[in-house]
This record gives sequence, structure tokens and C-alpha cells, in this order.
Amino acid sequence: MNSLVIAGIAFITLFLAYRFYGRKLTNLWNIDSKRSTPAFSKYDSVDYIPAKNWLVLFGHHFSSIAGAGPIIGPVIAVMLWGWLPALLWVILGTIFIGSVHDFGSLVTSIREGGSSVADIAQHVISRRAKLLFSFFVWLALILVIAVFAWLCADTFVKEPKIVLPSLGLIPVAMLIGYLLYHLRVNTVLATILGLSALVGLIFLGNIIAIHSTVTVWVIVLMIYCFFASILPVDILLQPRDYLSSFLLFFGMGAGYLGLALSRPKLTMPHYISFSSSEGYLWPALFITVACGAVSGFHALIASGTTSKQIANERYAKRIGFGGMITEALVAVLAIIAAAILFMPGDNFNLALKNSGPIGIFGKGYGLMTLGVLGEHGQLIAITILNAFILTTLDTATRISRYLSEEIFNIRNRYISTFIIILLSATLALSGKWQKIWPAFGASNQLVAALALFVLSCWLLSKNKPAQLTLIPAFFMLITTVIALILQMKKYARQGESLLFFVSLILIILAGFMTYEVIKKIYFGRKKHA
Repeated sequence: MNSLVIAGIAFITLFLAYRFYGRKLTNLWNIDSKRSTPAFSKYDSVDYIPAKNWLVLFGHHFSSIAGAGPIIGPVIAVMLWGWLPALLWVILGTIFIGSVHDFGSLVTSIREGGSSVADIAQHVISRRAKLLFSFFVWLALILVIAVFAWLCADTFVKEPKIVLPSLGLIPVAMLIGYLLYHLRVNTVLATILGLSALVGLIFLGNIIAIHSTVTVWVIVLMIYCFFASILPVDILLQPRDYLSSFLLFFGMGAGYLGLALSRPKLTMPHYISFSSSEGYLWPALFITVACGAVSGFHALIASGTTSKQIANERYAKRIGFGGMITEALVAVLAIIAAAILFMPGDNFNLALKNSGPIGIFGKGYGLMTLGVLGEHGQLIAITILNAFILTTLDTATRISRYLSEEIFNIRNRYISTFIIILLSATLALSGKWQKIWPAFGASNQLVAALALFVLSCWLLSKNKPAQLTLIPAFFMLITTVIALILQMKKYARQGESLLFFVSLILIILAGFMTYEVIKKIYFGRKKHA
């Protein structure tokens, strides 16, 4: 099938969903542009700072939620089950679950003074729900930081040409932040200056390749994360993510332009098999695609940093719903990149093992953009992917600091950040994260299910219908729990006791939270009967 047709169908469907289903959600949450946001009511010049322009905040939000998930997950799904199941889940999951989850998390956090989803759980469910949910998310984020730091460091080692533009963007972002917020320079002028510097860094990177070891790069990245967490958001985090977003948008634009010019055919089978080496299509595919359709990490971003910077509620649909739609378009691009590389008779499992999802995406992207980027497509693809990883890395560290302050009552941001950095660096450098990481593919979706339960309880507490959040919550819960049970059976056969007990703990958490939610809903209805 022609890839341009697939891209066109996906784009039109997602656009219509944004316009009509997004309107339904804005009515459900009663968006009011006259209502003050936490960025103004709780302004503190560190975390609560109104973004100068909604596009700046969109850049931060989108760069942070994207990560490597919408590329790596869909590519793996295509190689294991075929491009059609992956495409359908990306589109339908994004519209009816992911966008609802992201938009709802953002608006609910705004209404609750910029509180995290975990903190909101205490108000609408119980304090026990908040404590357990918070601690689980805190542990998951430490793992995410460790893994993303290692992946980024490994990319620096394999592609030393991207080191200079990746790290050089940090001082450039600080300069742009200073120009925007302190000198009040025009946003367009400051953006052009920042992007010009970024292009210059990419050019210099091709000339000056910086070589080092994974250990050194992990330490460097952890130092960066420390400062990204403690500095005011307008100095480093927000402008860096804003500038990075243009790199991501350029990559998307070049990819879809390449599709329009070359119109490559999807040579892979649309459907391979219900069963694969990683499990059955359901529930394994739904867990594997992750960020391409729905991700619990998005709720942490929306309620952790974005809600504290949004200047007006009318931007919530553009940022929350629109950010998830844009990420789905990245996932569609990744699906096409993989599906144009292989023929029906190829050994897909062997190809996935030899090249890995990043290598497959790079090759496919390079092929589809040959007429636009020439021979540089594959390198640009890896640079873009690294930008995804870095933006998620710094935001995850900041959110972990928030959780540390809430859980352990640490009021010093330097100490709380140092604890996060120390634990994450130790885990990344020890290599132990590789043994526990598979179980956290499911944990990410479990966080999404729990976040949707929190949103449902919040809506019910405001006497609003909660079907749009409650149905997706139960679907994700059942899907995740089944996936965890199947994983436990696999780990038991392989003698992986650590992974077995991690999966068991996640199932217990799911059961506890479900009990708390059902109890709250039941007694709430009984009270109003």
C-alpha cells in the first residue's frame, strides 16, 4: 500500500478528532479563559512561571512527553505483529485514551493549583492511594532517568557527531531564556537567533566529533539534569525544550515531505501473526507501543511542569490534546519507516535483533527522506531521537524532585535533586537497569490507568459524568494486568526472580488502587442516592 495514503488517512482522522472530540472534552471540563492559572496565582519565579507564549510551552510539553517511546515502541510492534495493528492502536488509542488522559491531567492539575496527579489522588480518593501511587511513580522515574541517561550516553559514543549540537544547545537555551524573560526581546527574533545557533552547532558537529566513554557521558548528563532540575524553568528547561521542539518539527516535516515526494510502498505484511516472541497481539502490542498511543508519563509531565507554566486555560486543548495528536503523527512516521524496509519473506525477528528499533527507524527515515535530506537522513534521524531522549531526561528529573519533596517532606530542592541524581547514576552505571526494564513497559501503562481513575474520581466529585475517562481506565487496567500476569509466567520459567516480584508488586498496586477507586465511586453514589 502507498505510504502517503496511510499518512493522509492518519492525519485527517487525528485532525477531526482534535476538532470535534477535543471540543467535547473542553465542554466536559468547562474551560474558562477568564479563570486564573497557577502560573499567576502561585508565581514563585522557580517552578510557577507563566510561559511568554503558548508555543514556547507547547515546545516544552511536546518535547518532554515524546521521549523515545513513539519511535521505538511502534517500530518494535510493526516488526512483531505487522504495521496495521500498530497503526490502528496508535490512532484509536491516541484519540480515545491518550488525548483524554493528557488533556484531563493538565486541566485537572490547573484546577487543583498545579498539584500532581498523585497529590490529586489524595483529595479525590484517599491518602493511602496518594502515598502508594507517589512512591511507585518515584521509583519508576528513577529508572526512566537511569535508562534514558544510558541510552543518550550510548548514542554519544556511537554517533560522536551529535555530541556538540546536543550539549551545545544548553548554553544557547540559557541565552535565549535570558533574552525572552529578562531583556523582553521579541519572541520571533529570539527564536530565529536560537535556531541559527542550533544549525551552526549541527554544522560544527559534523566537523568536530567529540569522543568519550559511556561512563563519562552518563556523569555529564547527570550534572546537566541536576542543574536543569534546580534552576528556574525559564532559564534552562523551558527554552531548551522549546528550541529542541523545532528540531523535532523539522524532522517530522522532512519525513512527511519525503513521503509526499517519494511515496514509498509499505512492503511489509500488514499483519504478521497474533503470537510473537514477545507475547500475543493483545495485550502485548498495547504495552509495547506505549507513548505512541497512551503513556502514564504524560500525566506526570502535564501535572508536574506544564500546569505550572500555562498562562491561560484556553491553551489547554492545544497543548494537552494537541501534544498527544502530534506525538501520534511521530508514531505513524516511525511505523511507515519500518514498514517500507522489509519484504514478506524476511526474518523480522532477526532484523529487529541485529539492527534494533533505533537502527531500523534511522534506515527507514533515511530512505524516505533521500530526496529531501540526501545522504544525511539517517544521521539526522538519530540526532532527532537523541533530542527526544534529552528533553524527557531533564523533565523527569524535575518531576522526581517534586515527588521527593511530597513523599519525604524534603523542602530543599538541592538535596532532593541530589538524591535523585545519585540513585539514577548508580543504577545507570551499574547496568542493573537492563534486568528490570522489561517490566516497566507495563508499568508505564499502569500509571496511565491509575491516572485515568484519578481523573474519573475528580469528575465525579464535581458531579460530572466520567464515562470518557472511566471506560479507558478499566480497559488499560485489564490490559496491563493481563500483560503483567503473562510476563510473570515468562519470568518464572526463565528464573528471573527480580522481574517476577516487580511484576507481582505492580499487580498488587493495581488491585489496591482499583479497590480504592471502586470504593470511592460506590460510596459516592450511595451518598448522593
